[in-house]
Amino acid sequence: MTAPEYHVPVLLGESVELLGVRPDGVYADLTFGGGGHSRRILSLLGPEGRLYGFDQDADTRANCPDDPRFCYVESNFRFLRGALRLRGVRQVDGILADLGVSSHHFDAVERGFSFRGEAPLDMRMNRRGRLTAADVVNGYTAEELTRVVGDWGEVETPWKVAGCLVRARAAAPITTTAQLVAAVQPCTPKRDGAKFLTKLFQALRIEVNGEMEALKMALEQSLKVLRPGGRLVVISYHSLEDRLVKNFLRSGNFTGVVEKDFYGRTQEPFTILTRKAVVPAAEELERNPRSRSARLRAALKNG
Repeated sequence: MTAPEYHVPVLLGESVELLGVRPDGVYADLTFGGGGHSRRILSLLGPEGRLYGFDQDADTRANCPDDPRFCYVESNFRFLRGALRLRGVRQVDGILADLGVSSHHFDAVERGFSFRGEAPLDMRMNRRGRLTAADVVNGYTAEELTRVVGDWGEVETPWKVAGCLVRARAAAPITTTAQLVAAVQPCTPKRDGAKFLTKLFQALRIEVNGEMEALKMALEQSLKVLRPGGRLVVISYHSLEDRLVKNFLRSGNFTGVVEKDFYGRTQEPFTILTRKAVVPAAEELERNPRSRSARLRAALKNG
């Protein structure tokens, strides 16, 4: 599979432009995937520039460019700071993260990320991870399932979904995506059924991969890793991610409340570069419908 087939990079020009690549700079692509953003960054780097591409899915190694300026890091971006230090890097000039699930994961039915088709209920980005979506669906209590579906899927009646799952698994374990769809059929709305299932699968994927906690860890580490004047560019795809990113860029924390020092001066770690979130243009939406929910935010680290 070629890199373009693996994943079509979203907001490619806009994100790399906001990264402000310097020819001799050091950069980190936290979500290497098909390598689309990385290749654009490399095209702007000079001989002294360096790029570190992170991805926890070993499948992405096949997409690595043959370039001495590029270093592939098979790791979740929650380990950003430690992984860079292991490679002798203390600070970088820019960090880019495209938080979307790659087209490869949705299209590779056997990975269990999509409700279209039948596959084992897996959803692990890192296939060495222990927890699968089947473990969640069959092993979590009704209360835990309600939390997952409500918090991560933002489904309006998560307790009903949890009830459907508990009743279905009492008859037989839910081990495939098709069985999961059948289990929640009694509480799937006749209108917007696909939207409901998208939210449910999103919730399970986030839980299995610890996505929100990983994002928080990466954002917090970005403040330590970025040089003063360095840039942080993040593309998110649902309101949970976008809210975290927006609040962090505004205040350096996840509440969005700007703190003040002893003298009443505001402590703002970033200068926002995107007054409003950047969204795909009509041309990109037509070319890549999966980009429709993308929101791009960027900021410069203050000295």
